[in-house]
Amino acid sequence: MTSLDKPTPDTDRTDQQEADAKAVTEAALFEAFGGIRGMVETVLPGLLFVTIFTINKDLHTSAIAALAVSLLLVAVRLIRKDTVKHAFSGVFGVAFGVVFAMMTGNAKDFYLPGMIYTLGLALAYIVTTIAGVPLIGLILGPVFKENLSWRTRNPGRKKAYAKASWAWGLILLAKCAILFPLYWWADTAQLGWVLVALKIPPFLLAVYLTWVFLAKAPPPIDVFAEMEAEEQAEKARKEEAAAARNTEA
Repeated sequence: MTSLDKPTPDTDRTDQQEADAKAVTEAALFEAFGGIRGMVETVLPGLLFVTIFTINKDLHTSAIAALAVSLLLVAVRLIRKDTVKHAFSGVFGVAFGVVFAMMTGNAKDFYLPGMIYTLGLALAYIVTTIAGVPLIGLILGPVFKENLSWRTRNPGRKKAYAKASWAWGLILLAKCAILFPLYWWADTAQLGWVLVALKIPPFLLAVYLTWVFLAKAPPPIDVFAEMEAEEQAEKARKEEAAAARNTEA
């Protein structure tokens, strides 16, 4: 290996910084979106509903089973003292679907609230990005301990959040473009199986693109660390002032 081929210390530091940035981003995304367990909790109620309905065509049995497993997932998290935000969101989603389907008597309406939510979320990603406040930044900012500092103090990071929000919005719109025609044309079982099949792949694609964009972005500004440092500096100034007064006395 020639001297030109040998990695320099600066190169080593850059590679390490990139590796650290990727690791931090991966951990933050895992926390924000619930990881594998969160995906299971998202898919399982709908999978149970469509499986039971495909077998016996009984709306009530299918709906009650889906709601029961959602509540069970919350109970397990509570027993284990884990965060329940992902499981609770699943319960609310299933509950809305159950109520809506029971009111209309149409089993396909079990899926309609979730589909409308997906459409609304897609539009929220796109509209907030156009407005200069990309939604993914609002979601991940607190996770990275940067809050909204990326809006004015970290333009490279704001650009990465904008790209990620566009990715989420367009992927979810594509998903809606498949599901809403099926709501009108397909039967309940067909719609249900397609919806279950589309739960994870689009989500993983959006998360992966978010990871790619953020891993290449400037590191987040830890505003919590800044506030803590400011508090420590202020405390030190007060102690110095008190010591100076005591000396003068």
